Amino acid sequence: MEQFGLWVAAFLTLGIYSFLYRDNPWYKLSEAIFVGVSAGYWVVVLFWDNFYSKFWLGHSEDPWLWVGAVLGFLMLLRLVPKIGWISRWPLAFIVGATAGLWMMNYFASNIMAQVQNTVMPLFGSDFSASFTAIVSNLVIVVGTFAGLVYFFFSKAHTGAFGATARVGIWFIMITFGASFGYTVMSRMSLLIGRIDFLLSDWLGLIQ
Repeated sequence: MEQFGLWVAAFLTLGIYSFLYRDNPWYKLSEAIFVGVSAGYWVVVLFWDNFYSKFWLGHSEDPWLWVGAVLGFLMLLRLVPKIGWISRWPLAFIVGATAGLWMMNYFASNIMAQVQNTVMPLFGSDFSASFTAIVSNLVIVVGTFAGLVYFFFSKAHTGAFGATARVGIWFIMITFGASFGYTVMSRMSLLIGRIDFLLSDWLGLIQ
């Protein structure tokens, strides 16, 4: 069974990468298996972690869990065409509650954290910051100010104001480039992992 699983994993990995040549039945089969297995896996995980562990075992202690159970049941009415419109109410509640929750999380983790890092003292609280720290703080202050100037469209970007806005464009481009590079490197790490699996675990070419 271990060898069988190894060959299945190699077959599906090569099937996914076959899309680099062109769309083909091998890729579609691998994609369908991946999507189906992922959906089945998360159904089982959510059933045991949420329905059984949280609701079934804890509904007697926390009556509010019944609210979530009712909303979840109403969402399943989507499968009944005549009364499927009822599922819009729990869906709207979930979307609104999730949006509000993540808005506060992003406000604290992104906006306030960025403001805190921007208003740091340039030379340290006791003027003991190193040269590298001072330069880093200056870059953050200049980049943040120039980036905000670029997004100020009520004034024409001419003269010194326009020069500052152009500096902001460069900082924004560098930021987007670094973010894109991070995404590319994370995808490359996945590719290297699969290639290592094919060459070492499957073919045994790398020990």
